[in-house]
Amino acid sequence: MKVDVPTLVEQARQGRPRAVARLISLVEGASPQLREVMAALAPLAGHAYVVGLTGSPGVGKSTSTSALVSAYRKAGKRVGVLAVDPSSPFSGGALLGDRVRMSEHASDPGVYIRSMATRGHLGGLAWSAPQAIRVLDAAGCDVVLVETVGVGQSEVEIASQADTSVVLLAPGMGDGIQAAKAGILEIGDVYVVNKADRDGADATARELNHMLGLGEARAPGDWRPPIVKTVAARGEGVDEVVEALEKHRAWMEEHGVLAGRRTARAAREVETIAVTALREKIADLHGDRRLGALAERITAGALDPYAAADELVAGLTGRPADA
Repeated sequence: MKVDVPTLVEQARQGRPRAVARLISLVEGASPQLREVMAALAPLAGHAYVVGLTGSPGVGKSTSTSALVSAYRKAGKRVGVLAVDPSSPFSGGALLGDRVRMSEHASDPGVYIRSMATRGHLGGLAWSAPQAIRVLDAAGCDVVLVETVGVGQSEVEIASQADTSVVLLAPGMGDGIQAAKAGILEIGDVYVVNKADRDGADATARELNHMLGLGEARAPGDWRPPIVKTVAARGEGVDEVVEALEKHRAWMEEHGVLAGRRTARAAREVETIAVTALREKIADLHGDRRLGALAERITAGALDPYAAADELVAGLTGRPADA
């Protein structure tokens, strides 16, 4: 059923959760009206501070996210939460575990929480996450917290979607060893050692600090990621995390990094949309006589696969592949 997009966007701007939910559903479902939705949201977005939270399963991402929501609400800010959960093997939807853990904020009109399913997308985020972030931004959220699914060392996509990336660790989970590896512990702007009331928290922080010191050389004035210890379940250290986030935001604004990150993010989004459109066109070719004819020429030795691909691209786009 076709929806009235301008009215829906206006209702979302007024803070009506049902309107926000409907817009994100249009995004997730790749609605035929998605282009209209994005066109309406474009002049309204670009104000929210996007914070990504990532880390291995069990480090307390949902609890930390909930604690950050409380801290930002105390400061009078509207908060949007995009919690990416694993896909259900039955329905394909999100398992909603994060939403259950943040139920204390469910009745707060200044907080909007949305769970999204990965639907097989790798990297810890859902494919439609960038558009969903834009919906929350345009709906008037001052801060958008994006909590990734928790897939481990390879969960690095959040660094390309957030203004500031927070990497959470916990003592006794092998994260000290992970600090010596490439991947998730190279993307952080702020590091949080959660569950700091457990044995080994100080050692985890020391190991992390050591590995950061062995990383790439930083010039004077460059950002050095701070390490903050928290007990998110009791709210301890959360104010220090918010302070670290605000310092990083101020540093990015001062050095022009924030605008650069957002421009790069928009470029990746455009590229993803374009590549997806091309893939859909290629998928439509299965059984098409053009693809069959190219395959026959390859089999007969009259054409190599690269030349065939060039012809295919030229046929799809109307221009040579190397143009």
